Amino acid sequence: METFVEAIVCLLLLAGSLFTLVGAVGLARLPDFFMRLHGPTKSTTLGVGGIVLASVVYFSAHNNFASLHELLIPAFLFLTAPISAHMLAKAGIQQGVTLSEATRGRPPVTGACAERGNTGELREGDEG
Repeated sequence: METFVEAIVCLLLLAGSLFTLVGAVGLARLPDFFMRLHGPTKSTTLGVGGIVLASVVYFSAHNNFASLHELLIPAFLFLTAPISAHMLAKAGIQQGVTLSEATRGRPPVTGACAERGNTGELREGDEG
């Protein structure tokens, strides 16, 4: 049984390390700010989740009780990573960071709703 647990821990560590490596390479190699945001927020988050899950399995098997307090780390990580990525993307749009030609989905030119023609001004009959 111990060999089975160690095999699971090894697989989780390898998968987590692979995701973290892909996220780090993406952060270093992608051409602009918005593309670089995906490395740390997507694959690195999964990598840390795999590594912490391997830790939970290992210590739960060796201590004969479930080590569930370690699950708080990925829980907070999975909650905060998308929020911080959203805030960084919004800040990038506000600052008007330069984009690569390969970036799809251009931000609006004049504001958050520029593509719909909404400039934020009230029209006749609108209540504010």
